[in-house]
Amino acid sequence: MNNMSSVLLSVKKLRASVENTSILKDLDLTIRTGEIHAIMGPNGSGKSSFSKVVAGHPAYSVDKGQILFEGNDIANLEAHERSREGIFLGFQYPVEIPGVSNADFLRLSYNEKNKKHGLEELDPLQFFELVSSKLELIGMSPNFLTRNVNEGFSGGEKKKNEILQLALLNSKLAILDETDSGLDIDALKIIGNNIKKLANNENAIVLITHYQRLLDYIVPDFIHIMKDGKIVKTGGPELAYRLEKEGYESF
Repeated sequence: MNNMSSVLLSVKKLRASVENTSILKDLDLTIRTGEIHAIMGPNGSGKSSFSKVVAGHPAYSVDKGQILFEGNDIANLEAHERSREGIFLGFQYPVEIPGVSNADFLRLSYNEKNKKHGLEELDPLQFFELVSSKLELIGMSPNFLTRNVNEGFSGGEKKKNEILQLALLNSKLAILDETDSGLDIDALKIIGNNIKKLANNENAIVLITHYQRLLDYIVPDFIHIMKDGKIVKTGGPELAYRLEKEGYESF
């Protein structure tokens, strides 16, 4: 954490529901620039629901409380508007988009964000130079660009593709929902180290995970334990080891 950090996300007394079922119950969380947070908890505790509510998934409704991003209430913004503001959600199960190449998908996403902020849109050649530097940074093969989005990708390739999107969009807040799900130990190490490369003093990262193993490669500043729709315990990296030994029942 740096001394010049500023509040990026402030969630206050958040209550949310899906199909009239309450899923978040008076949840409070503050995330500052330069921080890495991990949210852990048993199945059904509300971890993934929290990520979708912050990202603006239309199936979820905010019933009470606030979601402030850089001081602005974003509760009424649609998902694509939140993305343009700088919120990135990495999915547990990234979807396939047949017929759409990665290169086209990434360039359109990048240019949409630039347009929102009054920046220059890149033509295909300019974009190729930019995306090539990002591929090099995270050690991905350029042949990813010619393939359709996630079509026929292995679990590890899909997660790498999510990290490439994050690197390219340079989002201020990245929420990565169970990025470690379905990865073998080699892929996990690569993904963990790539996430670490993208962390800096201008952004923040939230890792949603069940297991300590991802946190061996990217050590969080804070770990939050969720149960029944709210955060019941916050601590440092040592909290994950306690979880491994004692399980969630101790909380």
